[in-house]
Amino acid sequence: MKLRTYTLGSCVVLAAVAASAQAPATTTPEPEKQPKWESSAGLGLILTEGNSRTLQINGSIQTAKKWDRNEINLGADGTYGEDRGDKNAESLRGYGQYNRLFTDRTYGYLRLEALHDDIADIDYRISFSPGIGYYFIKNDRTYLRGEVGPGLIHEKVGGEEDTYMTLRLAERFEHKLNDRARIWQSLELLPQVDDWENFIINAEIGIESDITKSLSQRTYVQNTYDNEPAPGRRENDLKLVAAIVYKF
Repeated sequence: MKLRTYTLGSCVVLAAVAASAQAPATTTPEPEKQPKWESSAGLGLILTEGNSRTLQINGSIQTAKKWDRNEINLGADGTYGEDRGDKNAESLRGYGQYNRLFTDRTYGYLRLEALHDDIADIDYRISFSPGIGYYFIKNDRTYLRGEVGPGLIHEKVGGEEDTYMTLRLAERFEHKLNDRARIWQSLELLPQVDDWENFIINAEIGIESDITKSLSQRTYVQNTYDNEPAPGRRENDLKLVAAIVYKF
């Protein structure tokens, strides 16, 4: 009687073990990785030619994020310099742009930019533009995009306030030379729609190469041409910047 009891108990245990071995293992799915902000901050020297001519200090910060069909870019940079105790540079610029992709290449955008430049006698210049953009080239290493849309500029230049409509035409090109270096170039044209002789051109070209995973060296040229500057100021301002950049 005891022998039968032990045998029956063993059979029950073996059956339970076999059933558990055949049951499919349950695994907890890994949570999807959320897109991260890609940010950087730079500090460098500037050689300027135009309304100011000297060496100055430049600081900048940029951040960008892409998720689903959304792209956002934010940035700010500032410049300050003195020559023998006299201030010869003081500028601050900030911008933000949001893109909403309609297809893999076509998108709508909203862009807001603000500028202060004491040497160029620009108390403030605020520009806003909605529009349509298109990626002519778009892959893992290279992209080329163009943008067009109406714009509005509100500014105080040379002590006088003004508000006017513009047409914004812009393009940007980026290419990764390899896993550690990239080049870029951009061009923006802002003509006043009811006075084509009043226009602004912003251009930039640069190269960046990684030193470590978190540090890189960035060199670029910025050029701004204002066809109707403040009285006594020059049309063209050129900046050559060499900076060390920290990525986070």
